[in-house]
Amino acid sequence: MVLIIATAGLVYELVMAAVASYVLGDSVTQFSIVIGVYLSALGLGAYISRFIERDLAATFVNVELGAALLGGFSAPALFLAYGFTHAFAFILYACCVAVGTLVGLELPLLIRILERQISFKELIARALTFDYAGALLGSLAFSLLLVPELGLVHTSLACGMLNALVALASTFVLDLDLRDRPALVRARLRAVLVLVLLLLGMVQGERVLEASETAIFGGQQLIRAQSRYQRVVLSEHPAGLTLHLNGNLQFASADEHRYHEALVHPALGATPNARSVLIAGGGDGLAAREVLRWPDVREVTLVDLDPLMTDLFRSEPRLTRLNRGALSNPKLSIVNEDAFVWLGRQARRFDVMIFDFPDPSNYSLGKLYSDRMYRMARARLTPGGTLVVQATSPLFARTAFWCVIATLENAGFHVHPYRVFVPSFGEWGFALARQEAAPLPLRLPEAKLRYLDAATLRELFSFAKDMQRVPAQTNRLNNQALVGYYLREWARWN
Repeated sequence: MVLIIATAGLVYELVMAAVASYVLGDSVTQFSIVIGVYLSALGLGAYISRFIERDLAATFVNVELGAALLGGFSAPALFLAYGFTHAFAFILYACCVAVGTLVGLELPLLIRILERQISFKELIARALTFDYAGALLGSLAFSLLLVPELGLVHTSLACGMLNALVALASTFVLDLDLRDRPALVRARLRAVLVLVLLLLGMVQGERVLEASETAIFGGQQLIRAQSRYQRVVLSEHPAGLTLHLNGNLQFASADEHRYHEALVHPALGATPNARSVLIAGGGDGLAAREVLRWPDVREVTLVDLDPLMTDLFRSEPRLTRLNRGALSNPKLSIVNEDAFVWLGRQARRFDVMIFDFPDPSNYSLGKLYSDRMYRMARARLTPGGTLVVQATSPLFARTAFWCVIATLENAGFHVHPYRVFVPSFGEWGFALARQEAAPLPLRLPEAKLRYLDAATLRELFSFAKDMQRVPAQTNRLNNQALVGYYLREWARWN
């Protein structure tokens, strides 16, 4: 029993932190604040337990049912709150305090009930052993099984059902102060009712998430999927398709050609006779589509962490039309690994490297923009090779953009910063980095492009006054200065 309630209690905590990270970004901040508030609420619940003198078993049953309802419905409630209200933060921390307080009550009450049957020394040893084991079980199950298989909404509801089952079982084994038969029947009926409500929630959970994501992203939801790494939502609008990863827009089909042509072709144009290309990130295959326009390219290696992304964009007809089947091209091979780890153990070299990572909104992404990452990249470029990096907006996150440039320079690169206007994103920045000083690229592929031509290519390297260089630190693994710049600057616009 202790193992079950400890497992469920930890999962509630992780669910609320994950939802906060999903909709608000900055996973480190959201996890640290949510966990801190939740642990404080556990202490509050333990303190409150000292004032409960009577009907311990009946109180324990009610606490379990309260935890089942509040904890179980926490994820759907939070998604709905974000989609339909402006009070997400208040509801989030109210849930943390309420659920944490109830979970904090569980163990002290159970110990006081069981101390009538087991010696105190033995009881404490067993209770804490199973409590800590439940914490381990919950943390492993959350990341390895529950979220990948069930998603956040169904994970919280499933754990709510565990609490409700504990409450029901308790009416049979902890009925020391439930001798009144009608009271016992009512307690069991309450437990069954809560189980039915949670079961209905499980059945309707996808509809809740669909309603929330429709309110957030708009359009018709074509694909909604959860991997162990991220939530993937593909929506259809009158103007075309949009892809959101963990709530962040990755592309809109109406204007993604501007972004991907600007990302790829200056680098290939700066590297005569490029044969081998590495694309790190870019699991949607859109950068690969542009790379394959160059007939000299013989092999493309695409390294993307999430197999869900590459599988979707290799098999879903609407997506393969968008990337022109690039992920099934015989020149291309896919590696589903962390690019930072994968690059660190490579011995092979590439003529062109394209780093198409998500923006550095948290520390796990920030490492991909670190001087260590860029030094590894420089060591894996062939002589005369080129690295290009998407580098967030030089207008909305000006210091963050120039931090990327400074970090590349610190890693030994000669850098040409440039930018392009993408209507879905605004002004967007890139960095063209080479091992030696070189003139601006002038070549484009013979294939007809939708956006770039010779005149437009030259204009990319011109910056208006409000986007020109500002001082910025190097982004190192031990300081992650870039993440701080990025979050502060984007917060002004969000």
